[in-house]
Amino acid sequence: MKVRHHQACVFALTWMAYASTYLLRKPLAVVKMDLSSELKMTRTQLGWLDTAMFLPYAFVQMVFGSSADKYGARRTLACCLMTSGISMASFGMWHSFYIFALFLFINGAAQSQAWPSCVKVLGSWFNNRQRNAVFGLWGTCTFAGGVMGTALAVHLQTYYGWRDVFLIPSLLLLSMGLLVVLFLHTPADYEIVIQGKDFVSSSADAPEHVTMSFIQLWSFPMLKELAVSMFCVKIVRYCVFMWLPMYLYEQLHYGKGESGMLSTSFEIGGVAGSAALGYLIQRLLDGQTLKGSALVILASTLSLVCFLITASWGAFFNISLMMITGALNCGVDPILTGSVPAELAEWEGRDIQASISGFINGFGSLGTVVMGPVVGVLTELFGWSGMLYMIIVLSLLGSLSTFRGYSIWRRLQEENPQQVKA
Repeated sequence: MKVRHHQACVFALTWMAYASTYLLRKPLAVVKMDLSSELKMTRTQLGWLDTAMFLPYAFVQMVFGSSADKYGARRTLACCLMTSGISMASFGMWHSFYIFALFLFINGAAQSQAWPSCVKVLGSWFNNRQRNAVFGLWGTCTFAGGVMGTALAVHLQTYYGWRDVFLIPSLLLLSMGLLVVLFLHTPADYEIVIQGKDFVSSSADAPEHVTMSFIQLWSFPMLKELAVSMFCVKIVRYCVFMWLPMYLYEQLHYGKGESGMLSTSFEIGGVAGSAALGYLIQRLLDGQTLKGSALVILASTLSLVCFLITASWGAFFNISLMMITGALNCGVDPILTGSVPAELAEWEGRDIQASISGFINGFGSLGTVVMGPVVGVLTELFGWSGMLYMIIVLSLLGSLSTFRGYSIWRRLQEENPQQVKA
């Protein structure tokens, strides 16, 4: 019971900590309409603001994802949250595109280590058989955080104006960082051994724990395929995150506040998909994680096609298909960047969960770097349909890459069934 109590506390605290990061990611999507009308920023400039936040997020996470392995997840996560809160507290006081870009750059760099830190802590508390279901349920924090971030931003925008959208979320992240410092611990801190784990950090005969370079990680089995898949999946997700409110406002003629709130249907679907996918894969596909993920990404591609066809049919179809797309697209995220990397990171006695998770998630986030200006240019040249066609093609490529990873897993399983469980 003592172990379960600690597991529940760590689960809840990391869930809240990572969800809170979206309180300072989502407001930019909500205030883009204000930046365009009040400060006369073009869509291309708005796209570059996306890049200002996502470029350091991807680069720092991919190259320095081992920070939590080196310095500890609690210290790294707390530093991330507090730095993010400080960087965005005064955002609404300024008028300059370049100052906005600077603050967003610091915010993105700070938040880059949050996911690897959380994965490392969770991976230490749960054994291999629990991870698909646990990471799937825990991954709801990403999309629930998106819903909360959007809802809070819309509320503050509506009642106080867009310049007051960032202060309260900044204070909340500072508070969450303090909670992490005080209460986030690992099994080693309590001298607890988690039953059923293949790797025990205190084992005397385990090899020395070292981090791996970027080149070494790139050559690690299946990582290239998982990274490419996340690259495609994240472009699709963040196109919806960062541009759906503006699409609903300009193309489908919803009101400003209504556009912001309707866009949360994607994240609401993501919550359901994330919670259910790990459990369903374990039950229906006997834990064949990559095969199930590939099929789900393929289904999300088809749902995007349906959304494109029915976009003008009204709110019911818009909301329904965005919820379905969100469930399918978002549900694979905690599996491909959480439970699978956690198992691969312990292969042959290693202890590099943060490094591998950071590599996959960071490489995937490179898609968000190019997404902003590309979408800005595409929509100016070809209208909103250009963006929709782009994300449909990328979603299909993500499915194919995951199938490729599954085929590699099958080969590795045949060669060494005791090591490979993904």
